[in-house]
Amino acid sequence: MGEVKRYLITSALPYANGPLHVGHLAGAYVPADIYVRYLRLLKHDVKFICGSDEHGAAITMRAKTINSTPKEIVEKYHAINKQSFKEFGISFDIYHRTSASLHHKVSQDFFKKLNGKNVFRTKVVEQYYDEKEEQFLADRYIQGQCPKCNYQEAFGDQCESCGSDLSPSDLIDPRSTLSGNAPVMRRTKHWFLPMQEYQQWVSEWIRDCQKKEHWKKHVLGQCESWIKQGLRERAMTRDLEWGVKVPLEDAKGKVLYVWLDAPIGYISATQALTNEWEKYWKDKDTKLVHFIGKDNIVFHCIIFPILLHAHGEYTLPINIPANQFMNLEKSKISTSRNHAVWLTDYMERFPEKQDALRYYLTVNMPENKDSDFAWKEFQAKVDSDLVGVLGGFFNRTFSLIHKNFNGRVGFPKNVSDTGSKDLRNNVFSNIEKFKVEFDRYIHGYEFKKASDTYINLARQGNKLLHETSPWKIMGDDPNSAEYILALCMEIVAVLVAYMEPLLPFTCRRLKDYLEIKTDDVQQILDGDYKIEKIKIGKVIHFFERIDSEAVNRELDKLNL
Repeated sequence: MGEVKRYLITSALPYANGPLHVGHLAGAYVPADIYVRYLRLLKHDVKFICGSDEHGAAITMRAKTINSTPKEIVEKYHAINKQSFKEFGISFDIYHRTSASLHHKVSQDFFKKLNGKNVFRTKVVEQYYDEKEEQFLADRYIQGQCPKCNYQEAFGDQCESCGSDLSPSDLIDPRSTLSGNAPVMRRTKHWFLPMQEYQQWVSEWIRDCQKKEHWKKHVLGQCESWIKQGLRERAMTRDLEWGVKVPLEDAKGKVLYVWLDAPIGYISATQALTNEWEKYWKDKDTKLVHFIGKDNIVFHCIIFPILLHAHGEYTLPINIPANQFMNLEKSKISTSRNHAVWLTDYMERFPEKQDALRYYLTVNMPENKDSDFAWKEFQAKVDSDLVGVLGGFFNRTFSLIHKNFNGRVGFPKNVSDTGSKDLRNNVFSNIEKFKVEFDRYIHGYEFKKASDTYINLARQGNKLLHETSPWKIMGDDPNSAEYILALCMEIVAVLVAYMEPLLPFTCRRLKDYLEIKTDDVQQILDGDYKIEKIKIGKVIHFFERIDSEAVNRELDKLNL
């Protein structure tokens, strides 16, 4: 690609078959939101796309389990999850849905274009059929023993224990998840994507991407494993009633495979967002990045790129910085066992503490390996970093200025301390170093490091206060005390300007408190802001400690 003129950022479309938990936020949504908010901060042209994935076997299975309908399921959870994202400040430009008529049209047109180019191979195959339920079984309707790791609950498309790509016929002792019976084979016709014909192209495309950006090792590892095993053809249609209908006369009763339909949701959502959608999807100078969890790597790194390439008109991603999984108290998050921290529950029990959770998920993000959400550690990190370091620096600085300088400081010309120049040089050197490192880490998708360098700048502010003790010289040398506090306010201004990606709710409160406007933020980023403009009013606290009793209640709920 040439010069980046615009960014198109997507987060994995969550299934609308249940509520969201902290693992979802840590995997694909907080990292993407940090990245997008930073791009917006720098005035880049960026669109942030997501929406509900409302098709596929998982939703129909859940509907059958609770005696409901797929439509009722997706209506319920689309609304719940959209609200959760809003409450936690995930700043999508659009949160669309794959049940929308526009999405059906875009997906069908995409399929017809590929079919018209003879991309697919039609085959009559034998497929598992549940005689009791009188229907063909999608891959997720079939479970059995994995032939590679012997896991007993492997699905017909993938083993969630070892991660192997499977076909239903690979399973040992397969059974229908609908009736529990052993399925029988029946003949049916499907449209297959011959991925093996694109294997060399995929390998070369990944290598080309790596020349432009660093890819995570575990992402490359999964891709290399698939390619080494040899790509195989995969059916792009399913015998189901719920989904995007296959737009062909000889395909009655069939829908598009959810992993053909769902990624196209990024395209249809962009079309719903803007009439200029083609700039983002068909211009070579657009940078497309997919934020996902590791369970979606193969679909975003191999299958969807093949589909886009075969179509021939669309932008391909330059990076897929997939995160690994977040566990809970050293056990895998399990929705069936209710072993999870649900976002709806968190908001009820920890109101107005979205930034506390966002911060902990960021510093504990499973960027390169699985991480663990631990309630005691959550409490400790919030109390030490946000309350102690960041909040402590703000409170001490604001209190001293409010009490001793009528709420406003600048740089006095007559300063007796001969080391004042060295102090100033050191502070501004640290600020410039922070800006460079923060930018590098964000663009490198290293959000933990970006957060660490942010908190470290606040630590340097605390160190400046500790080593100079302006409160001790306030009476004898007020000019030097004011000079030191002005340096502290230079650090404060930078912390406020760069807070938006990491702590958006607190950032809003701080900007209101300090009356820092949008133009002021740009001046801070450019190094042109005059801190004399800031007037400190009555000092307030911007962070609160996490209540120990509340944490213990959460642990009790998990029976720990």
